Amino acid sequence: MVILFAIATYLALLVQTAVPLWFPFRALIPNLIIILTVDLGLRHHGALAALIAFGIGYATDAMSGTTLGMNAFLTTAVFLLTYELSSRLLVTNALLGAIAVFFAVILAGFGAIVIISGRGAGAAINGALPNLALQALISAIVAPLIFAIMAGSKRIVGLPDRVERE
Repeated sequence: MVILFAIATYLALLVQTAVPLWFPFRALIPNLIIILTVDLGLRHHGALAALIAFGIGYATDAMSGTTLGMNAFLTTAVFLLTYELSSRLLVTNALLGAIAVFFAVILAGFGAIVIISGRGAGAAINGALPNLALQALISAIVAPLIFAIMAGSKRIVGLPDRVERE
């Protein structure tokens, strides 16, 4: 599972760092890291999954050059929230995952703005809200496809697609 998510994270970071060089509208690029984190939180429970979520965020920090630890904190928080959501519900499907991705992208965006901007976060949030909402919507639309790709990859390597309910 670690290797599968490491490869998926590498590919997601590759897309998220290379595509903005060719395509100037950053808000139209889905947040693949949050999609992977939500998939991890909805379908895998336990300490290893939490450690993978932290690793995904830390790899994002290493590639983005932002405040070290910011993405690690935000992806771990997204993982914990989606883990709690999936543990409270009897059924988790692609629609619920897409809704979770929408709110997770907004939460991670607000968290990044607050961490980076500090006292000026209110004005920064108002300016970034339309772009953030657009990116969240596009991420939610792309999420079921990424979930299906990850589920197929898990089946190919012999991993269970989801956790067993107790």
